[in-house]
Amino acid sequence: MSILPERVELKTPEQILVMRRSGKLLHRVHDMLAQSIRPGVTTDQLDTLAHDMIRDEGATPNFLGYQGYPATLCISVNDVVVHGIPGDRPLVEGDIVSIDGGLIIDGWHSDAARTHVVGEPRSVADAELVRITEGALWAGIAALASAERVGEIGAAIEDYVAEEAGESLSHLEGFGGHGIGSAMHQAPDVMNYRTRARGPKLRPGMCLAIEPMLIHGPGNWELEDDDWTVRATAGGRAAHAEHSVAVTEHGLLVLTAGDGGAAELALRGITAAPDPLADIDG
Repeated sequence: MSILPERVELKTPEQILVMRRSGKLLHRVHDMLAQSIRPGVTTDQLDTLAHDMIRDEGATPNFLGYQGYPATLCISVNDVVVHGIPGDRPLVEGDIVSIDGGLIIDGWHSDAARTHVVGEPRSVADAELVRITEGALWAGIAALASAERVGEIGAAIEDYVAEEAGESLSHLEGFGGHGIGSAMHQAPDVMNYRTRARGPKLRPGMCLAIEPMLIHGPGNWELEDDDWTVRATAGGRAAHAEHSVAVTEHGLLVLTAGDGGAAELALRGITAAPDPLADIDG
């Protein structure tokens, strides 16, 4: 018996517009959190700030309660790579803090992650880890502009990381991005490195969450007893960057970027799709 691939949800322009509203609000939430990170602030306090802002704007956090997840955000500090649960740990100078979150507006999801350094980086290696992870995200997004199949995104991310970091950084094996739309996690898988699977053909209406996760040094990891926290077992610090992106008839629209991705794509010779919310502040 053959196993058919899971169906990829294609969005209409009207649905992408709502996803852009969701993504633009999430962009504002991340900006607020970036301004709130400082020594002494706990990860639980950051989580509360995000939860309150999302609710005050009439949206719904999509992480909270997802498969039993207990918080609005995943906040991963230092050697925690992803899915760190907020708690009473106060941040200190030099911490690397990855914040991953999402929300729902009118049934449509957004998902994005940023990595921050609290105060000044502890080392050049820490600063480079964050820079390269962000660059890898945009390398993947740029590849999406001309790719024929989803698998080309991971190949572009892998090549960028190898060129920028050699063997000093490792990918979090077994984790990657995903489709997004009427559910937070949908087909197809969007891996951050080459695999045998070429993935489905790219078509207008596809919306993908692209999210490289990099570890300084060996990429060994373990899942902690809470069944969420993914920690690098070799002690390397980690970073995570993510955007939700729509493939449209007119090009790419980075749903969770403030300007729809226009500035970063222009640096790579790519013209972003027109932003339907370009004249709305926030």
